[in-house]
Amino acid sequence: MLLCLFDAAGDADSEQRIPLREKSGGVWHGYLPDVRPGQLYGWRVDGPYAPGEGHRFNPHKLLVDPYARALSGQVRWDDALYGYTIGLGDDHRDPRDSAPCVPKGVVVDPAFTWGDDTPPRVPWHRTVIYEAHVKGLTMRHPDVPAELRGSYLGVASEPMLEHFTSLGVTAVELLPVHAFVAERFAVERGLTNYWGYNSLGFFAPDARYACRSESGPPRARHVDEFKSMVKRLHAHGIEVILDVVYNHTAEADLQGPTLSFKGFGNRHYYRLSPEDRRHYVDYSGCGNSLDASQPLVIRLIMDSLRYWVQEMHVDGFRFDLAPVLGRGEHPGTRFGRLFEVMLQDPVL
Repeated sequence: MLLCLFDAAGDADSEQRIPLREKSGGVWHGYLPDVRPGQLYGWRVDGPYAPGEGHRFNPHKLLVDPYARALSGQVRWDDALYGYTIGLGDDHRDPRDSAPCVPKGVVVDPAFTWGDDTPPRVPWHRTVIYEAHVKGLTMRHPDVPAELRGSYLGVASEPMLEHFTSLGVTAVELLPVHAFVAERFAVERGLTNYWGYNSLGFFAPDARYACRSESGPPRARHVDEFKSMVKRLHAHGIEVILDVVYNHTAEADLQGPTLSFKGFGNRHYYRLSPEDRRHYVDYSGCGNSLDASQPLVIRLIMDSLRYWVQEMHVDGFRFDLAPVLGRGEHPGTRFGRLFEVMLQDPVL
């Protein structure tokens, strides 16, 4: 397990690799006293490369931290992003370095002045939910200041607050804001994934919705901007609900890239075919399905949900393709462990 540090520009040539030699309870760890907020980083993990057995470790691929609180940069599509060598089949581990093409995690300072912010806790019988896309809501709104349009801060701008309150809205439900990836086939056609249902980071708000009036690279600025949006909406009695996509990730099927989870533990994060573990069970229609029967995945989702409630002050969630998270081992059977854990959780 290698922790990889990068300079402020995220230049792949600046990479410094630090081996983590300590392991406790299945968790590799180390202590770096000189790391400060703003530090860019990623991971490399070595292990067996045996797709037929469900293993896809490849230390040549820089991995996005599944627990990163912010990401800097976007996926730059290139054949080096794939754990296997394209054209030779997925039995051939690819030796090219993917670091120049992968977003880097950002060490975030969690401090924020919340003041007297409290959840509105509007009762269900008075709840009126307004579903919106962060960018689409304000990008062409003539009354929203130009520098705020299409951003988290634009959602909580004065014209939008007046609009919500005039309608009697008590909750804004935002379409996916988790850091996501635009698929290669779309990018190569000059298109993008507008809606965001292709998650890569379950703790990181997407940096593309940062306010354009700020100078310099986003880094973790968008984290504070998201918090500011929530705080301002709460001040007007409006709750914030997130549309969350925990049913699959942006790594797609066996022909997809190795960006994060595949490289950390493919067998432990994804549902794999019991007949041939090189293939993914695809309940989502997006190439893969996270395996919510696995303790590692349950912990990931629960940690993510608690983070958005406790640190980002979010009020609730709408689960995209929620039945996928309750699937049993065999088609047609239910396995509700994740839902049971949610129901007993004191935070949620």
